[in-house]
Amino acid sequence: MNEEVEVVCPSCSPRHTVLHEVLKSGVNPVVKCLECGRVHPTVIETPKNIGIKVIVSRGEASFPLHTYMQENEIISVGDEMFIDDESSDEVYPVVITAIESGQKRPDTAKVADINYLWGRAIDEVCVKIAIHEGTTTRSVIKQVPGGYQFTIGSTEKAGTDEFTIIKIKERDGSFRSRDGIVIEAKNIKRIFANPVHRRTWGSGTSWSSRRRGQSW
Repeated sequence: MNEEVEVVCPSCSPRHTVLHEVLKSGVNPVVKCLECGRVHPTVIETPKNIGIKVIVSRGEASFPLHTYMQENEIISVGDEMFIDDESSDEVYPVVITAIESGQKRPDTAKVADINYLWGRAIDEVCVKIAIHEGTTTRSVIKQVPGGYQFTIGSTEKAGTDEFTIIKIKERDGSFRSRDGIVIEAKNIKRIFANPVHRRTWGSGTSWSSRRRGQSW
């Protein structure tokens, strides 16, 4: 399949760009309008790379990154992308949480119009777990890769704590409680769980104490 570009069409769209198929590239490119079929020469401009500052949060800490993006690229809140930091030469996977463009914070903007981006690192995330036991609730944290999957109804461990997931609050504010639903750690605001108590051999009303009351 040939490359496609957006340029003006002298027949059907002389003022606004529309999608064209590139029939001939190089110094004097020739394109075919995908709206009306007109074949015509054109000028294909190479988008400039613009330096963008990205404020990235990881847990309670935040740090600035500097990267380059094409000026005509469209960025939206919720986009996942890799930020290639020019100063440290490291790459960070993030999800965009806010955009500053002029005096506004739009949900979507072109790179050329963006002042700053805010993002949340999703390579490693700290998931907060609220473990309910009787009338008390305690919080623990489990650090996992952003793509780690938690399943409602399953059993997990965080340090010495073992718990069963009963409900998950996602970052968009919604709650999930049906067994079997799988949610990635990067999308989780909080996990609600019940503790798992493992009976030791021979304790309480365990299997071993019942066996001692039987004759063989």
